[in-house]
Amino acid sequence: MRKALIARKTKETAIEVRVDLDGTGHANIATGIGFFDHMLEQVARHSLIDIEIAAQGDLHIDHHHTVEDTGIALGQAIRQALGDARGIIRFGDALQPMDETLTRVAIDLSGRPFLVFKTVFTQAKIGSFDTELVREFFQALTTNAGMNLHIETLYGDNSHHIAESAFKGLARALRAAVAIDPRRSGEIPSTKGSLAG
Repeated sequence: MRKALIARKTKETAIEVRVDLDGTGHANIATGIGFFDHMLEQVARHSLIDIEIAAQGDLHIDHHHTVEDTGIALGQAIRQALGDARGIIRFGDALQPMDETLTRVAIDLSGRPFLVFKTVFTQAKIGSFDTELVREFFQALTTNAGMNLHIETLYGDNSHHIAESAFKGLARALRAAVAIDPRRSGEIPSTKGSLAG
């Protein structure tokens, strides 16, 4: 059962995240940030990972703490659900179009966190959402999931499309990486014998 529950509480946020890596893409997301909820729903839908997130944060200040802490909790949940990562494919990639935008995403669930983020937004905000928070989310997710994540937008003009192509690309790459390889017979996919980092 590749499931996890993470509860994170600080003076700034209270977040509960549930994931099921072998789900159907069910999403129940409530962070209080409409655009962010929409992006997280895309992750669930296209990764086929069931994701439930209930987040309360200091939105009267801004969205930063809620977005970052959600990334932390979701990353921890994915890592916990993977366990020792026995039998997973480990790698995943996607070339994700979204209208005029094209973004490339690649993942290695290596246990060694590293983010390469080569994406430039054409606007500072999407509605009330600061576009700089997209990178903050991916950084928090990467660090806490122990994944190597590369995101590069090859071209695009619309900031909504740029962000959405990155989140959908993450979802598709994650779907491939967490999948069980029937030929691995429960082996850990590393010559080290461990993906602990």
